[in-house]
Amino acid sequence: MNNNKVVQWIDTRLPIFTFMRHALKEYPTPKNLNFLWNTGSLAGITLLIMIITGITLAMHYCPDPEDAFQSVERIMRDVNYGWLIRYIHMNGASFFFVLVYIHIFRGMYYGSYKSPRELLWILGVVIFLMMMATAFMGYVLPWGQMSFWGAKVITNLFSAIPIVGDTIVHWLLGGPTVGAPTLNRFFALHYLLPFGIVAIVCLHMVALHQFGSNNPSGVDPKHPSEQIPFHPYYTVKDLLGLSIYLFVFAFVVFFAPNFFGEPENYNPANSMVTPVHIVPEWYFLPFYAILRSIPSKLGGVMGMFGAVFVLFLLPWLDRSRVRSATFRPLYRPLFWVFVLNSIVLGWIGSQPPEGIYLIIGRGATAYYFFHFFVLLPLLSVIEKPLPVPDSITLYLDQKKRAV
Repeated sequence: MNNNKVVQWIDTRLPIFTFMRHALKEYPTPKNLNFLWNTGSLAGITLLIMIITGITLAMHYCPDPEDAFQSVERIMRDVNYGWLIRYIHMNGASFFFVLVYIHIFRGMYYGSYKSPRELLWILGVVIFLMMMATAFMGYVLPWGQMSFWGAKVITNLFSAIPIVGDTIVHWLLGGPTVGAPTLNRFFALHYLLPFGIVAIVCLHMVALHQFGSNNPSGVDPKHPSEQIPFHPYYTVKDLLGLSIYLFVFAFVVFFAPNFFGEPENYNPANSMVTPVHIVPEWYFLPFYAILRSIPSKLGGVMGMFGAVFVLFLLPWLDRSRVRSATFRPLYRPLFWVFVLNSIVLGWIGSQPPEGIYLIIGRGATAYYFFHFFVLLPLLSVIEKPLPVPDSITLYLDQKKRAV
């Protein structure tokens, strides 16, 4: 108990310090977590950076088609350290998605979506969807060529939905075409959605603390000796990961700030000139490839959204009782094939939808859904897992003997 009388007075009436002590310091954590578990805390810190820089940029941005592009230029040239704030915000989006993709793949590899953590996984997918919506709207705000035409192409996809499609498009655009109402709506939503993400992250943390973190063995702790307090053990580990992460982040911001950018977007939006090759940001490319690989417009839209929504079903598609891929000899190589297939989809999304690229895209799209709807249920029946240790201690002993 803290001896500070002010802290005691506040804690008696609003036990926030007790909550923080239990949640951050005394929170029991499996003793075998590796550095892949750092991605959660790093993503949370990145979200905080994005919100702070976003609020600062919003003070100087003008959401009007006549002034939006010039207001961004003014931020870069005239606002004190505006260039730095914008580059942090712009590259922060890419780093945020890198962390979340690693976080998702780590959860898939170690079975973090399995019982009793299904709701934890579902909340994570909701966060991912909200991130995608926020990032898309943020990409439109600079009002360059890619921003304008990206908004035009993506919003028009909703017109493929029967009956309500045109109504949805009109609501998104605020009129018959991309214009001032569209920019105002996207600016408002881009500003507000991150606070919604924070709310879902809080629920995500509550669900995490309900059953504790999964671990590389996939075995729940059987004894208090298999758990350690989050502080100081994992706070030190997180600080090491944060130091390396911020070093790489700073290197990109200062030495390669436009590495993830699209040169065409440094030209003002022009509704009369269509870019030769319209591509979204890199983190949307796998889903963009799926969209273009399916010949039907409605089918492409359903495939693109289905590629994300299938993640909601993952806890029920994979019925294997073993969580960690460490003990699943068939699932483990197929997981890496799935990762490689996702990378191929990202590459295809950056290429013109023609010739060999279209053929590869269709094959990769088919395999993406084949993995979830055929392979995972089938493996649940035919796979013979390796013997799973009864405890984390036995798992660590096995690892030591193997080394």
